[in-house]
Amino acid sequence: MSEANRGVRGDVSPQEAVNWYEASDEPEVVEHGTVSGLAVTGRGEPEGAAYGESVGALYAVLGALDAPMVPMEGRWWVEDERSPFDVPRDQWWWHLFLRLPDETLSINRAREEARSGLRAAARVQHVTYTDGLCVQILHKGAYSDEPASLARMAALMKAENLVPNGLHHEIYLSDPRETDPEKMRTILRQPVREA
Repeated sequence: MSEANRGVRGDVSPQEAVNWYEASDEPEVVEHGTVSGLAVTGRGEPEGAAYGESVGALYAVLGALDAPMVPMEGRWWVEDERSPFDVPRDQWWWHLFLRLPDETLSINRAREEARSGLRAAARVQHVTYTDGLCVQILHKGAYSDEPASLARMAALMKAENLVPNGLHHEIYLSDPRETDPEKMRTILRQPVREA
């Protein structure tokens, strides 16, 4: 851990993130607290039918809750020893997530309302989780260019003696269907712990 990021006792003293939906153009160590929202889990390529149905289900339930629109998020993993970039995209797993205001109590009625027109809404869950200590960066450009930003994050993690401690997390600040790299903005976030 660099001296700039060490506390008095030598423990991690990350920069406090001002906003869940903000990140620097440079890799940074931050800490995020507990959030809750709508989530659905699935497997398949981001352009596939299962993914599309899941996104539709999340937004249908969000609409039935009359909650504010928020950026979609995804936590990604593969059940394989290879790098995710070496695994066929139809074998990628994901948790898709829409953050809810803290005062949201229950999604049961909204899920049932959305389910009448969209069967996939039955899989939408109300979840709570904590990213905690993270390394994050604002990635500007195409999703296919993310490995360069991930490499910069990995370099910071190595320099700070940090290792992954959770799923790779992405927050899509631009529409996930956007194809113009000049308009694409994605927060890449990796929960970490000291090695």
